[in-house]
Amino acid sequence: MIRKLFVALLIIVSSNMFFSCAGGGNKKEKAQEDELILPDSIKGDAPLKLSEEIIGDVIQNISSPVEMANLIKSTGVDFSQQILNNPENISKYSTSYKRALNLGVFSADLGYINSYDKSNIVVSYLLAVKNLADGIRVGQFFDFEALKRMATNSSNLDSLMQMSVSSFNQMDSYLRNQNRSNVSALIITGAWIEGLYIASNVIDKTNNDELISRLGEQKEIVDILYIILKNYEQNSNFESLIGYIGELKELYKGVKITREVVEPKTIEQDGMLIVVQDEVSHVDISHDVLGKIIEKIKEIRAYIIS
Repeated sequence: MIRKLFVALLIIVSSNMFFSCAGGGNKKEKAQEDELILPDSIKGDAPLKLSEEIIGDVIQNISSPVEMANLIKSTGVDFSQQILNNPENISKYSTSYKRALNLGVFSADLGYINSYDKSNIVVSYLLAVKNLADGIRVGQFFDFEALKRMATNSSNLDSLMQMSVSSFNQMDSYLRNQNRSNVSALIITGAWIEGLYIASNVIDKTNNDELISRLGEQKEIVDILYIILKNYEQNSNFESLIGYIGELKELYKGVKITREVVEPKTIEQDGMLIVVQDEVSHVDISHDVLGKIIEKIKEIRAYIIS
């Protein structure tokens, strides 16, 4: 379901951030951050051409690294560290633009690693996240030690997700208040693309119907993400990324999504039984369109981690 897509992103982002407990920043860091200062034309309480409600919905809907990773694991495919970004690559990310994008990437990678209980490599990815988060001065929102303990114990997955979402929301609010909403957009984009990249690699191996459907559902996300990124096109750093997402958006026009309302279900909430209306999505995507979308996702991901 689309509404669960971003939980993975959130936990990835939050997990990646937990390493940073740093504050302040020196003159060099501040100089590097100048590349992402918002122009006056889009500063203000609502810099995006979408309502805060819609933006919030996007954040709740983008694929969560943990949920996507759990779905991938359910296919029976073995864990593959080779498809993840290498922590050694962080030395290449010297600008705030690349740090923010790859903070999202490593967050998604952590979600994948945690789902497979690969505690032997989790620390190196946490350190990569810490470095990147410190580099864009958002590490203060994450309790590194607490998140590290949870990340190395799969039984704490629910608690990790809750803490991750809370930390991400605090960071996102801070960035928007500081006229740095473009940084949030980059982190979200990086995590989203990485989650789809990992899924694409598994689809290549398994042709799993559920993963293909999940990939197809992203049609509704890419449209809104493109609008969000377009708000920052005055910043030359965003030009290539907007172009790539625009190309992916065009390819998704070949995907058809229909929804069917199903029988309502009763759930318990706060000690009360409530009736929730539910719906099922049906994704129609041809083999040719699927192949082109996967190819474009891999191209975008290569650009982000370069």
